Amino acid sequence: MSEIDLEQRRKALAELLHEQWEYNLRTTPEFASTIGDRRYNDRMNDVSEEAVLADLKKKKKFLARFQAIDTAGFPVQERLNRDLMIENLTDAIEGAEFKPWQMPVNQMSGFHIDAAQLVALIPFATVKDYDDYIARLGRFPKVLADTTANMRKGMAARLMQPKFILKLVAEQAAEIAEASPEKSPFAEPLEKLPDEFSGDDKQRIREAVHERIANAVNPAYAKFAAFVRDEYAPQGRDKAGVGSLPDGEARYRFHVKNQTTTDLTAEEIHQIGLREVARIESEMLVIANKLGFADLRSLNAAVEVNPDLKAKSGQDIIDSYQRFTDQMYARLPQLFGRLPKAKMVIEPTPAFAEASASAAEYNTGSPDGSRPGLVYVNTYQATSRKTITNESTAYHEGVPGHHMQLSIQQEMEDLPPFRRHGGENSFVEGWALYSERLGKDAGFFQDPYSDYGRLNDEMLRAIRLVVDTGLHAKQWTREEVVQYFRDHSALDEVEIQSETDRYIAWPGQALSYKIGQLTILRLRERAQQELGASFDIRAFHDEVLGAGALPMKLLEERIESWIAREKE
Repeated sequence: MSEIDLEQRRKALAELLHEQWEYNLRTTPEFASTIGDRRYNDRMNDVSEEAVLADLKKKKKFLARFQAIDTAGFPVQERLNRDLMIENLTDAIEGAEFKPWQMPVNQMSGFHIDAAQLVALIPFATVKDYDDYIARLGRFPKVLADTTANMRKGMAARLMQPKFILKLVAEQAAEIAEASPEKSPFAEPLEKLPDEFSGDDKQRIREAVHERIANAVNPAYAKFAAFVRDEYAPQGRDKAGVGSLPDGEARYRFHVKNQTTTDLTAEEIHQIGLREVARIESEMLVIANKLGFADLRSLNAAVEVNPDLKAKSGQDIIDSYQRFTDQMYARLPQLFGRLPKAKMVIEPTPAFAEASASAAEYNTGSPDGSRPGLVYVNTYQATSRKTITNESTAYHEGVPGHHMQLSIQQEMEDLPPFRRHGGENSFVEGWALYSERLGKDAGFFQDPYSDYGRLNDEMLRAIRLVVDTGLHAKQWTREEVVQYFRDHSALDEVEIQSETDRYIAWPGQALSYKIGQLTILRLRERAQQELGASFDIRAFHDEVLGAGALPMKLLEERIESWIAREKE
């Protein structure tokens, strides 16, 4: 092998990665906007079936071209670039067999809700930003019409969410449609018009945004809401699990493999979940006994009626998240060598999404730092929400969880863009769950109720292994899932209901948390055993986070190589 041949192959891979990335930005303009690329800010994703099939054809061509590149002699990270891209494209092609575009909406995601959330994630600094936004709003009717056409095909093929999920979708779309142009979530950018804009520009932009909302956005949303409510939702499936869909078993196997990046079967995951539930319950019982309660049921009942463990207001919840975040930031240098440059803010979940949203959610900041990382905290029915899990959730969503991991990944200039802005859910969510326990390692959770809340949050992720596989592989009913939650957790009833519906809407996604966390914990334990006194927690964490969100198998290989180097 000549040096010239090696350099030509390395150059060919770099050029192909660039070509594929540019294609991705061009065909997913909303994603491009969220990472600060303004070139396509006046466009929307083309979700028509014609465009979806054309994209699938393009992916197959890209896959063949990547597979044709010989990476013999390449540096490790460059070989990994090719292998990860092949894995990404292969997953997308395999997933397309199940026609997800024909079942594109649920209460957690879909254009009807994603578009409204996009507003907070795109930059508004110049007059052109606003003009592009006005043009983008004008494209909403086509996107919703194409989405409806896809849903009609899905309806004919019996590819549908359950009726009760679709009822929520109709309500969400109707709520947005019924808001006045001034109160619409799509009018929010008008609240931050830059002072340096001229009076004429401000007036023109306000009028144009309000006009687009009144004459394009709201009518399209109203039409979509009526379609879902009157025609689509009544035809939804009756059973909760995807096993009742065409190719249901194969569909769930794909979701399990895709979300966990392992070869674990649904039954193996179910058994892991049962073992974890039992282990965590034993740890919770220790705290219950220390607090003077004989069992978990009596402690949970006391927690429910203790006014000191309920939020006083929405702002009270926000303030507690900020307090826990601040104390963790001060401790980070003891746990990590590399820290994120990106800033982070904490805000309430938008009103249009809060009724069905989780307790908190993280959105990555823009690469250029113009938009900080954003933790949305759900303040819906605030005074009915317990505060015992606020500390663990703050660490999960912010630092050292999602904000830290995703920001560091985004700041790795030596990685290609598809790795800086992508990655595996099992790593992302596994790391965030690992971060909750890391707070315990750091000496936090001094309040026993907060520590009990931490275990409740870990219990939630263990329960997910049981109930997600129960729903989709064992034909559990929605009622069985709800009852399992009541029997094994102290979650608020409103959260039990929304969590259950989430697993129904997103099969397999809930498995990623615990499987990823258990993998990272196992690797840490292995490193501690093999390195002994020379084990450095900061170096371990930097190595885990040092290559982006890898599949579990590749993460294991990376840490094993690191252990070997450390031994030398």
